[in-house]
Amino acid sequence: MENNSNSFLVKPHTELYDYQQADINTLFDKIEQAPDTYKLLYQLPTGGGKTVIFSEIANRFLNSYNSKVIILTHRLELCNQTSSTLKGAGIRNKVINSSVKKISKREQYRCYVAMVETLNNRINEGLIDTDDFGLVIIDEAHHNSFQKLLDKFSKAKIIGVTATPYSSDISCPMRDTYNELVIGESIGSLIEQGFLARPTTWRYDVELNTLKTGAYGDFTVSTSDELYSSPAMLELLLHAYEEHGKNKKTLIFNNGIFASKAVCQMFNDAGYPARHLDNETSTEERAEILKWLKNTKNAILTSVSILTTGFDEPTVQSVILYRATTSLTLYHQMIGRGSRRLPRKKDFTIIDLGNNTDRFGDWSKAVDWQYVFENPEAYCESIHSQLTHESHSMPSEMRSKFPNSLEISFDVQKAYHDAIENQQKASTVIADSIQQHVLMCADNSDTIADAIALSEELNKEIEWRVKQYGKCLNKVTKNYLEWLQEDYKAKLKAQIQEVMRERSLQKMAG
Repeated sequence: MENNSNSFLVKPHTELYDYQQADINTLFDKIEQAPDTYKLLYQLPTGGGKTVIFSEIANRFLNSYNSKVIILTHRLELCNQTSSTLKGAGIRNKVINSSVKKISKREQYRCYVAMVETLNNRINEGLIDTDDFGLVIIDEAHHNSFQKLLDKFSKAKIIGVTATPYSSDISCPMRDTYNELVIGESIGSLIEQGFLARPTTWRYDVELNTLKTGAYGDFTVSTSDELYSSPAMLELLLHAYEEHGKNKKTLIFNNGIFASKAVCQMFNDAGYPARHLDNETSTEERAEILKWLKNTKNAILTSVSILTTGFDEPTVQSVILYRATTSLTLYHQMIGRGSRRLPRKKDFTIIDLGNNTDRFGDWSKAVDWQYVFENPEAYCESIHSQLTHESHSMPSEMRSKFPNSLEISFDVQKAYHDAIENQQKASTVIADSIQQHVLMCADNSDTIADAIALSEELNKEIEWRVKQYGKCLNKVTKNYLEWLQEDYKAKLKAQIQEVMRERSLQKMAG
C-alpha cells in the first residue's frame, strides 16, 4: 500500500465531537499498523454518528494512501444516504448500482458506495478489480449478507461498523470474521453528555405463549399478527398510548402488516392522525407519508420492517414496541429511532408491549459488548432461557382488565430466595403476592363488588403462583397446595375489602 501525501481531496467540513475524534484516531491508528486483510469491528450506538466517523476515516485513508475505498451497505436507502454524507464531507464518490457495469482504471473516483448484491454480481462477472481497493468499510456489519464478499478483497483492510456486534446469524459469529472489536461511547454516556435524548420506559406484561419462533429464531409474523391484532391487545395499545404517548409524535413498530393496518385503523377510528407504512408501500407514497410525519405535530406512524435502518426523523418523541423480538439488534434499532436529541427535545418515551425490556434490559443500560462479541452462543442461550422464563405470563385478554397496573408479574422463585437470604419466613412470599393482587384489583375498580369480581379473574394466576411456591418449599402435599390456594383467595378478598373501604373513607374525608 503506497503512501500518497499529495491528495486532491477536500477536507471535511463536518464538526466532530471529542468522542468521535478520539474513536477516529484509534481506528485509523489500528488500520495503519495492521497487516493487509485485517478486519476491525467498531461498535457505536444508533445516533452516535457512525456515518460521520467512517466518512472521516475514508477521507484520511484517501489522503494518505494511493488506493481506493469502498463502503458497503445492505439497502438502497442506506447506499444513497451514505453517498450524500460523503459528498457533504467533501469526498467525491460514485454509487455502484445496477446501471454501473464496470469501473474503469481511468476513472477519477477513488471512493465508491455499493450494495452487497450489486457489487457481488459485478465481481463475479469480472467487471470490478477488488485489488484496487485498500480499505473496505461495512455499514450495519452485523448483517450476515456481507460475509460472501470479504474474502474477495485480498489486499484491503476492513472496518465493520455496527451498533450491536452480534451477528444476525448465530451460526456465523462475528468473532470468526473480525480480528478485533473497538467499543465506542455507551448509550448512557451519550445521554449524559447531551448527545442522545433520555428515555422514559413504560412496560406492560404481555402473554406471549401463542407466539412461535421461526427458522432464524425470532417470532413468526403469522403468530405475531394473530396476537397483536386481537381486540384485547389493541385495547391495551390504545390505553398505553393515551396514558403515556398522547400528543407526542409516535412511531409504532409491528411484526406483521395485518397487525400494523389494524393499529392504524384503530387510531383513525379513535380520532388520532395515523398512517401505515411497510416494505410494499410504493416509493412515491412512502416519501409522501414521511413528509406527512415530519410536518404533522402529533402524527402516529405504524410500520413494518421499514424504519429500523436508514431512517432519521429527530422530531419523534415516542416509540411503541408493539411486537416482541428475540433480536438484540432490532431492539436497539427500533428504540434508537426516537433517541435523537434536539434543542427542545431532551427526552423521549418508550412503550414496550412485547416484554422486550425484560428480555434485553433497559435500552440505556450498559452492555458488555466485548462479552457478546466473544461469547455469542452463551448470549443466545441466555435469551433462550429468558424466553422459557417468559412462558408464563398473564393472557392478553386478562391483562386488558388491569390497565391501571403497570406491574403485574411476580417472580415467586426470586422472592423466595430473597426471603431466605434476608432470614424472613417463606410465607412472606405469599403475603407479598397477595398484596400485589389486592392493589391490582383495587386500582382497576370503583366499588368493592367490582374489585371482588375482578379478583376471580386471577384464579389461574393464583394457582400458578402457589405451585411455584410449592416447588420452592419442596415435598409439599397436594392437599396442602389446595388448602393454600383457597386460603390465598380468601385473604385476597378480605384485604380487597379493607383497602377499598379505606380509600372510600379517604375520598369522603377529602
